[in-house]
This record gives sequence, structure tokens and C-alpha cells, in this order.
Amino acid sequence: MTHPVRIGSPRCYAVGPMESVGILIKFFALAFGALLPVINPLGSALLFLSLIDDAPATVVRTLSRKIAINTVFFLLVIQLVGTAMLAFFGISLPVMQVAGGLVLAAMGWKLLNQEDSARPRNIDQAHKPSADLGQFTSKLFYPFTFPITAGPGTIVVLLTLSAHASARGLLPDALSHLGIFMAVIAVCVLVYISYIYAREITSRVAPQTAQGILRVIAFVLLCIGVQITWNGLQAMLKTVLR
Repeated sequence: MTHPVRIGSPRCYAVGPMESVGILIKFFALAFGALLPVINPLGSALLFLSLIDDAPATVVRTLSRKIAINTVFFLLVIQLVGTAMLAFFGISLPVMQVAGGLVLAAMGWKLLNQEDSARPRNIDQAHKPSADLGQFTSKLFYPFTFPITAGPGTIVVLLTLSAHASARGLLPDALSHLGIFMAVIAVCVLVYISYIYAREITSRVAPQTAQGILRVIAFVLLCIGVQITWNGLQAMLKTVLR
């Protein structure tokens, strides 16, 4: 049981070791279960693969590591200052949902309608230089980190988790946020592994099948964007109609 101890302000709590572990595990499991489906490491890896084309394995490995690290820091910033930043700029969660959902839907629409890249590549391979890391450096944050890996839906989920973790007192709140951050790291490790082995996974599938999977994922991405936008619009309409 948590016992309040008045030590000035803010309110502090004396939390036993077992309860501390319980809070940590609870919020780790809650955050991991909420973030995994919205980040979807394997689906994001296939989208990532469709954008890097014929990049060498060393480039893919370096990009995967940098994207995973960028995602950790990006989500940490969102967790710590996301709510305050939205309040500072006067942006509500519904507005962010609408704007972010439109961005996600636009990316899904673009991927859904891009030309089929499953053509024979050995014809022009000798005349086409290998992709190097430099040409992808400017894309590390956008679109690789945001919105492909951590999109608007991830931000909304993380802001909701952070708000839920900030209502108990100093020490329980710190443990709750630590549990969320540990879940972020765990999901980003899965992102790193999925991105590295995305090519090996797709190499076991026929090109036409791989293209079909990418089209389905692009369509799902489009639907997720529309759903996020609709959720934001619903919240805005409820505010207007009150």
C-alpha cells in the first residue's frame, strides 16, 4: 500500500520494494502492449525496405541502428515534454490526431500507388552505382524515424500513457515513466532486428508476393491514417456540439 508522506510540495509517497517492482512491471507491460501494434516493427521494416531500394547490407545495418536510436530519443522527448509542448503551442490532441493522420494517410496513398519495383534488376545493375549511407542521411528522421517507425498514432499513445503515469506522486510517477521508457527501448530493439532482417525475410518470398504484401501494408497504413484523422474529428465535433 502506498502511504503519503508530506514533504513540502509536490506530494511524495513512500513505496515499498515490492510495490516499486509492481509499478515498473505494470507500466512496462501496459506500454509495450500499447506501442507494439502501433509501431508494428515488421510492417514498418517492409515500408523501410521499399524506400532504400538496393542499399548494401552494411548501409542497411547502419541505418537500422541509427533509426532505432533516433526512435528511442524521439519517443523519450515526446514522453517527457510532449504534453507541455502541445500546451505551449496551443495544440490539442484532436488537432494533432487530424494532422498526423493526414500525413500518415498521404504516405500510405503514395506507397499504394507507386510503380511496381519488382522488375529484373540485373539488366541495369552494372550501370547503377550502389546506394551509400550519405544519400539516406537526410532521411534518418523524416521519413524513416517519423512517421514510418513512430507515426502520429505512436505519439498519441505515448502522450496518453504519460498522462496516465503522472497522477500518483513523485516516486510512483518516476517508476511509471521508467517502465514506459523500458518498453520504448524493448520495442526499438525489435525495430532494429526487424529492419536488419527485412531483406532476408522478403528474399524468401516471390517478388510478386512481396509487392502484394507491401500493397496490403500500404493500404493498412492509409486506413490507420484515416482512422486517426476520424478519431480527431470526432473529438473536435463533440467539443463543438456541447
